[in-house]
Amino acid sequence: MWRAYLSTQGANAVNARDRIGTGPWANMKGQVVAKDVAHLHGDTLEMAQLVNNLTRTTVLTEKGEPIPGAGAPVNQHDILTGSTPAGRAFPAGEDHTCNNWTSGEAGSAQVGHFDRTGGGNASWNSAHPSKGCSQPNLVSTGGNGYIYCFAAK
Repeated sequence: MWRAYLSTQGANAVNARDRIGTGPWANMKGQVVAKDVAHLHGDTLEMAQLVNNLTRTTVLTEKGEPIPGAGAPVNQHDILTGSTPAGRAFPAGEDHTCNNWTSGEAGSAQVGHFDRTGGGNASWNSAHPSKGCSQPNLVSTGGNGYIYCFAAK
């Protein structure tokens, strides 16, 4: 079963890290990108030093195709997450999820950089907020509305 790596907000907030199972996870070509949740998020100093394997060459579309990142003619490296670097929802009152993924206009969403480049923050899951929630706003800040999907066991 595939699970979207998306946090939600509010009284019933859901952390992205809790939605995706326990790992390990591999991409469409079978390359392991993280062995467990702690490795994925760098929960300990040891895990943070290992760094997960989500990179420009291992993050692929559902068709197994590479995503254009920084330096490509069209940069689409922003991936929607709504999450902190630890994979958790932001505190109540801080909407980083385009109104729990229902707004096509107002608000913004926290995004990560799958290629770990740009903007002084190389976080794969929490680099910066989007310019807005509409498709043109997502594109204008280096995205395309992509999300990470993990197969949960």
